[in-house]
Amino acid sequence: MIKHAVAAVLSIGLTACANLSTHNLFSHYSAANSDARQAVQAGRYQQALEKLPEAPAGEILDGMERGRIGFLAGCYPQSFSALKVADQAVEAQQQQAVIQVSEGLNQAGALLTNDNMITYKPADYELGFLHLYLALSYIQQRDLNGALVEVRRANMVQESARKQREAELESAASAARKEGLDKQNLGAVLARYPDVGDALGNVQNGYLFYLSGVLYEAEGDLNNAYIDYKRALAVVPDNRYVAHTVLRLATRLSMIDDRRSLEARYGRYQPSAKGSGRVVVFDEQGVVAARDGWRLPLWLRDSRGQSAIYNLALPYYRSNASPVLSPLMLNNRPVSGSTLTDVNRMAKYNLQEQLPVMVVRQALRVVAKNEVRKVSAQSGDDVGNLLANIFNTLTEQPDTRSWQSLPASVSVAQQDLPAGDYTLAWNGQQIDVGVKPGRTTMVWVSRQGNTLTGWSVLLGES
Repeated sequence: MIKHAVAAVLSIGLTACANLSTHNLFSHYSAANSDARQAVQAGRYQQALEKLPEAPAGEILDGMERGRIGFLAGCYPQSFSALKVADQAVEAQQQQAVIQVSEGLNQAGALLTNDNMITYKPADYELGFLHLYLALSYIQQRDLNGALVEVRRANMVQESARKQREAELESAASAARKEGLDKQNLGAVLARYPDVGDALGNVQNGYLFYLSGVLYEAEGDLNNAYIDYKRALAVVPDNRYVAHTVLRLATRLSMIDDRRSLEARYGRYQPSAKGSGRVVVFDEQGVVAARDGWRLPLWLRDSRGQSAIYNLALPYYRSNASPVLSPLMLNNRPVSGSTLTDVNRMAKYNLQEQLPVMVVRQALRVVAKNEVRKVSAQSGDDVGNLLANIFNTLTEQPDTRSWQSLPASVSVAQQDLPAGDYTLAWNGQQIDVGVKPGRTTMVWVSRQGNTLTGWSVLLGES
């Protein structure tokens, strides 16, 4: 009986997750990805590619990680291919009804093992970044139309993901009510959970909005550019570069009421000098925080007096400061950037949104595992109870899956400069920047450790 019970648990868990690494049964993603992430933090991008584990979380997350790190390493064709693999896998996940059948097996396995057995679904902000990096790939290839397609898709995909998340939350709440798990039970767990926060995190990507505006403006579509610039300003109202851009287009489009309200807050519009060109610098800094694991041990005792230990294992983010980097230098003059997106904050907020569903699954899992343990110990043999306890403890792992090679934050800087050739430099490394009258030069840079990587592209008329 003992052997059959334990074997049944193992069989369900492993069968349900035949498409995933068995590493997920006894460990978690942050542990598997630690070496690669540390290499990215140090700016050793090629080494990071070599250290990436073999798709422990499936092709979506693996494609996003390989795509982002490959982009940092300057391996643009490989990066683009990896991002496209992830994109296609996301589309298949969202559109194919057959995924629901296999997901039922994964949910069954997760009920007796851990949340890592559930098919990974990227967070809304991760989907936004997936399309953002595809857009950057097209820009690097000088394909403005391809980049615009990606920024348009970003909003559509994120809306679909939002609806799925709402459905999952309602499903979890229904399951909790069915099992008699009320809000008070869940609140007792959340009260002890570290760094829950106040749910005021950033849920919109100012980086994506502003980049979208730059691309629309370069194409000559000023109305759509103005809409996305205003969206960026709503996210980062204290960003002077974004405010100046909105004011500039409000003037150009004769948005008289908007211009008055904008000038009342940000000052009068100052037009650029004739014959100048615009330089827009997107500056990615650091590496987003990785999820860590938090455990809450629970001891349960049955009517026979036999005790069992269970672990509630939940992911959380440690408090850590973002890197403080010296300024970029444009022709030996410092470039003072202003924050567009705090990716750490977006990641933490996303986890806070997921937390109620995670806690419900954890509570249901304790119930299910305890039933298996009692069956294993029915013969009165303490060995069965012991083996079940060991299995329960080892397999309860936090779900730390997230896109861990993203930057910690993104800033923007913008200048109108006379036509000519310039150099953007940092820490002994430099990027050539060409400026032409009436044109926009976009510069993308990313800084990790002591390494600067990036490029510049001359866009259309502005």
